[in-house]
Amino acid sequence: MNPKSWQKFPVLFSLYIAQSIPMSFFSTVVPVIMRQESYSLQSIGLLQLVKLPWILKFLWAPFIDNHTRSLKDLRRWVIISELFYAAIIIGIGYFNLQTDFKLIIMLMVVAFIASATQDIAVDIYAILMLKPSERGLGNSMQSGGTFAGSILGTGVLLIAYHYFGWNYLLILLAAFVAFAIIPMLLYRKPLASHEAITKRVTLADIYRFFAEKGRHKWVLVLIFYYSGIIGILTMLKPYLVDLGYNVKQIGFMSGIFGTSVAAISALSAGFLVKWIGRKISMYLFLLVSLAAAAFFWFISQGTPSVASLYAAIGLLWCGYGLSTVIIYTISMDKVRKGCEGTDFTLQIVVTHLSSLIFAVVSGKLTDKLGYTNLFGIEALLSLFTLIVITYAFRQYKENENI
Repeated sequence: MNPKSWQKFPVLFSLYIAQSIPMSFFSTVVPVIMRQESYSLQSIGLLQLVKLPWILKFLWAPFIDNHTRSLKDLRRWVIISELFYAAIIIGIGYFNLQTDFKLIIMLMVVAFIASATQDIAVDIYAILMLKPSERGLGNSMQSGGTFAGSILGTGVLLIAYHYFGWNYLLILLAAFVAFAIIPMLLYRKPLASHEAITKRVTLADIYRFFAEKGRHKWVLVLIFYYSGIIGILTMLKPYLVDLGYNVKQIGFMSGIFGTSVAAISALSAGFLVKWIGRKISMYLFLLVSLAAAAFFWFISQGTPSVASLYAAIGLLWCGYGLSTVIIYTISMDKVRKGCEGTDFTLQIVVTHLSSLIFAVVSGKLTDKLGYTNLFGIEALLSLFTLIVITYAFRQYKENENI
């Protein structure tokens, strides 16, 4: 690979890390701060509303596609969204959590609309910037940046809150976001794959994407690929609590160790995809998730040792990091020209919605059946997903649609 072409990967890493730090902060650190401020669990639950724009972003993805006709347009979308995002975060810092809670929630939703818009534009940028052979490595940057941002957003910023307080913390968070656009401003190489597009994307194109012949096979993969680990990820912290671990220990085991493993796995996954191909990677990465579920099932039949828990958590987050890269890579392969933002967003929203459903169901299953049975069901779901992949990939060729 030409040494100059490597410059695109740090650009992608910085853009994806920028959007993940505030997401992690608002969804994991703010609830901790709110609980310390004696907020009710119901109020803390309302904080989940800030995630709605990331579920609904497919609705305005066609608008972004229609107004992205040049590299200049693309940069404008990213820069304006990012700076607006940072400005709203700074604005939130001037309000008080105790007295302005509802207003802060509203501003956070607006901030996440800007963040979701930036994500659509960055995804288009990545799809157009990367050659098909580079998409594995490019999505390693995306997933690795996301997990690295989670570590910073949940660990570093929580420590910063202890020392600097709410106002200065939000200014620091906004600075993270704004600083991340600098690599893109410095990277001036034109997008080789970008051509003038005259096609106008409408909401009807959402239906057309799913209506394409054989598309249902890939949609099944999107629905089930994470199913064998999402339930465990959801119930992991309650499981550790019930085993007697304290908040500090759980934070390190899952939040720092687990997320670090995911980041390293994601950064490695791109090289594996390039080396062994998409189809074999899809099977191999799923087997890691299967091994994680099976190992959790095995150790949960007694009282697991600390070492076995770390091994299980490492396997779990490794499977998640690997899975994210391969799903994003093949999703990029399936976008239609001129509909890059819409098509990629649609596919990722499918994974978000299905993961949300599996997460909710996992809580109910654990209440009724216990942790061991949940972990066993997760292992069976991974086995079922192997069947789904075999059905979907029977005639698959690298870089071609199923």
